[in-house]
Amino acid sequence: MKVIVVGAGVAGAASAIALRRIGAEVTVYEAYEDPAGRVGSFLSLATNGLRALDGLACLEEVQRAGFEVPRQRMWAGSGKLLGDVPRGRLTGDALNSVTLMRGDLVAALRAAALRSGARIVTGERLTDAVTAPDGVRAEFASGRVAVADLLVGADGIWSTTRGILAPSAPTPTYAGLYSISGVAEGIEVERGTFNMVFARNGAFIYIPTPDGSLWWSAQVAAPEQPAPAGTGDAERLERLSGLYRSEELPQAILRATTAIHRPTLMHTLAEVPVWHNDRVVLVGDAGHPVGAGQGASMSIEDALVLAQALAGTTTIPAGLETYARRRRARVARMVKAAGDNRDAKTAGPIGRRLNDLIMPIFFRHFHEKATGWLYSHDLGTLPAPAEAAVRES
Repeated sequence: MKVIVVGAGVAGAASAIALRRIGAEVTVYEAYEDPAGRVGSFLSLATNGLRALDGLACLEEVQRAGFEVPRQRMWAGSGKLLGDVPRGRLTGDALNSVTLMRGDLVAALRAAALRSGARIVTGERLTDAVTAPDGVRAEFASGRVAVADLLVGADGIWSTTRGILAPSAPTPTYAGLYSISGVAEGIEVERGTFNMVFARNGAFIYIPTPDGSLWWSAQVAAPEQPAPAGTGDAERLERLSGLYRSEELPQAILRATTAIHRPTLMHTLAEVPVWHNDRVVLVGDAGHPVGAGQGASMSIEDALVLAQALAGTTTIPAGLETYARRRRARVARMVKAAGDNRDAKTAGPIGRRLNDLIMPIFFRHFHEKATGWLYSHDLGTLPAPAEAAVRES
């Protein structure tokens, strides 16, 4: 089976690894010359994403690229502790959540994909894909044409593949949040903790790193989409200091900041009704951006399930139908959870006061039950290439 993967980010690199594991010939086409780079901020992988990585046989290298964060603490803007729970796992699970820079995760997965035998071609932007009963023809802006049995669209929330697959598919809309992140020095915080402050103007996250620095992210509630980038770092920090002037520790962290990353607008995407046809399939944010810290983990789950579905069938169209059937309900549940999470971060004054009252009760009595479906999910492993059942070439 010959496969084209569009996009070399988390979803694309993970898909390349998974499909190589079942014996497919994989070429990844990426629009950017450096798809890893120092793009974006940090992210966390919960136990479900880590177990999916284990199914791809690359868990340890991703763990080495980041650091473990066993605990999660939620704080009111006043400094009141609202909850202290295991981070991205259930109590008793020895597999700790891992935090790392997004670029480092992409680099680790990309290196694993290359070692697995996948080919990565950069600087190639997909413009069209034409499907036929026996394959798919992909066309790129450079004039390059590639032909394969299957095309995997892993090209993110602004996916070109999605529009080709279903021209009437929804497009992303601004979610009323944007994030700015950075690094602070000289702030003492207990190691191994992920901290989220439900502040007046949006959630503020901070995590101490093994080298003694502090990674932070301000998720600012802003109903109107902010102006395009162009503001300097000093001006951004000054604006953030004004927004978080009522919260003592976020204010101290902003004053101690030594580096700042470019702002990122957060978007939502209405449900995409079509995830595949007989020869093209969407994975990761191209089909279902979920947020709530689960975007990378869900993309890795997608990659593993796609390869399992294709390995367990005799035709590609049947495998893609199995993949979509296995993923739809879980993704829909995750999207709803992410919406609830976003609403909590953007709550007004009355909502924040209610959160301060309700959250301690929730985290003490209901958190484990509410997240068990998410964190305990284990997809298993992949069959050896010789056991894969897809026979189409």
